Amino acid sequence: MDKIMGNIVVGQSGGPTAVINASVAGVYKAAKDMGVPHVYGMVHGIQGFLERNLISLEEYLDGGISIELLKRTPSAFLGTCRYKLPELAGNEEVYELIFKVMEEFSIEAFFYIGGNDSMDTVKMLSDYAASHGRKERFVGIPKTVDNDLPVTDHCPGYGSAAKYIATSLKEVIRDVQSTGLANPTVLLVEIMGRHAGWLTAAAALAKGEDCDGADAIYLPEKVFDIDGFVEHIKEVAKHKNTIVIAVSEGIKLADGRFVCELGGGADSVDVFGHKQLSGCGLTLAGIVSERTGFKTRAIELSTLQRAASHMASLTDIDEAMNAGCHGVKAAVEGQTGVMVVMNRISEAPYFCEMGTYDIHNIANGEKCVPLGWITEDGRGLKQELLNYVRPLIMGEVLPVYVDGLPAHLVRH
Repeated sequence: MDKIMGNIVVGQSGGPTAVINASVAGVYKAAKDMGVPHVYGMVHGIQGFLERNLISLEEYLDGGISIELLKRTPSAFLGTCRYKLPELAGNEEVYELIFKVMEEFSIEAFFYIGGNDSMDTVKMLSDYAASHGRKERFVGIPKTVDNDLPVTDHCPGYGSAAKYIATSLKEVIRDVQSTGLANPTVLLVEIMGRHAGWLTAAAALAKGEDCDGADAIYLPEKVFDIDGFVEHIKEVAKHKNTIVIAVSEGIKLADGRFVCELGGGADSVDVFGHKQLSGCGLTLAGIVSERTGFKTRAIELSTLQRAASHMASLTDIDEAMNAGCHGVKAAVEGQTGVMVVMNRISEAPYFCEMGTYDIHNIANGEKCVPLGWITEDGRGLKQELLNYVRPLIMGEVLPVYVDGLPAHLVRH
């Protein structure tokens, strides 16, 4: 085993999750157990690292219940960013600065917790190190509620978001069914998901003995037909007066336009060129109201689905922490340019083991819901999806309550 004798640094990037901090806790605990002298945290990811904005995690996590509190804290404790490293050609100074900072703080291993774009950062830094004879190690730790990283069976953060979405669907369905209105009411629930519909698919979990479930679930993996959508609502309204539809924010028409663009959404893009999606539910509510005369409402779960630590899955928290631990183990063994992946060994009983995989086969990739898991009419999910998601939402973790509200660990 090639033991790390120097310090390490960990950062968070991209959209936060309810369990992303459990991965920080895992990195810290494993590093200390293995004798790493100092663990630094990047404040606002690689962007903060370039500005030498680092904190000592020992100051926050030594003693008491701090690690348990960190595991129960939503969002990114260290602060996140959406900073895209420039291409190496013509931008050597950026990379030279990163390695200069690593030398200044005696950092031998770099851990980055994030999704697709974050893994690209790990790839570029590990490639630069390899081409310049550097010995520092770079390891990616998966994180994304979108669950769209390739190779890994699933991503930490998804299970808790899926648990929140399914719970919220059950609750709003119970709410609308209690009204007893004579005229049909249609509720559109908009859920995150640009190209991959994993989050919206989790709405299928709401159906059970005590809940009818959503009347339709639309994912971006299938072309969205507005006429068929409206006709389906009319058909359902013949035998029930409350209709609940789950839609992904990224559903598209046959011509490639996002549905939200019909209402003026998706006007801006981020630094990675992704359109900012918003308003799909409202757009569809307007269309339904106009074409049917039914009462309509739209709910956008928005950041609630990724910030609800009170609804975190114990399985998800444990796996997020284990992913951080395994990342440190991989670096200590001399691995670099890899991402921690989860390999599902069995579903009943559920068992998943940690491994690593070449970052070049992961960065900038995308994994969508298999078309075979979507019903032929494009409005629902099959048992295969339920079997896949159900184990990931299992178990509960009670928050630490102070004055009746959950307590969180925060930076000074």
